[in-house]
Amino acid sequence: MGTAQWLLVFGLILFAWAALFVLAVPADLRSVAQLYGADFWDALCTVTLDGAGYANAVLMWALMAAAMMLPSALPAFATHDDLGRQTGVPFLPLVLGYGCVWIGFALTAAALQLALYRFGLISAIGDSLSDWLTAGLLLGAGLYQFSPVKEACLGKCRRPLTFFMQHWDEGPWRNGVRLGLVCLGCCWALMLLAFVGGVMNLAFMGVATLIMVGEKMDSVGRYITRPLGIVLISGAFLVLLRAV
Repeated sequence: MGTAQWLLVFGLILFAWAALFVLAVPADLRSVAQLYGADFWDALCTVTLDGAGYANAVLMWALMAAAMMLPSALPAFATHDDLGRQTGVPFLPLVLGYGCVWIGFALTAAALQLALYRFGLISAIGDSLSDWLTAGLLLGAGLYQFSPVKEACLGKCRRPLTFFMQHWDEGPWRNGVRLGLVCLGCCWALMLLAFVGGVMNLAFMGVATLIMVGEKMDSVGRYITRPLGIVLISGAFLVLLRAV
């Protein structure tokens, strides 16, 4: 059963990346390649100010969360799986609880995307059209890298064995929700930089995923977090200099 659960998790990650790759392909190339359901992918890439546009944005952010955040949680999943094998506790409910938190993030991020689009701050495909918005996102993410909340959340992510031993009696689903909230506390600001790097920019997603995975590794994470904060803050000031 353990192997089937892992195959499901890795299958979800691969599916999410494959779907994002199709979304990132320009519309004209999708039509030339005659991809199945090309009209669906075209509609999903473009946000509109209606219910369908919001649903598309939610799905897009959910795919991004699956592709970018599940890999960063794999060490924690593996730790829970090792503990669960000794007590007969499955880890799939843990993954489901973790996913519920990121679905909540997708719902919120999609609403933010539509609001920014309504005020003309981003394009229909989610890229920033405002230097002030870009600078604000970079500055906020950079300052957050130095915050006690970020440090506390990273501490739990870097030591999953201690984390699960403290909350093991709550069960795998509640532990998954708790882990998802901790992970959200680590990564929400970096995820919102998608409005800067490009919501459908695979290069941004790949680099951001590597950074978030690295931050949660106890051996190297401490050498990433604060230097990255300095880079982001510096980037914000460079954008502000261009804007004024």
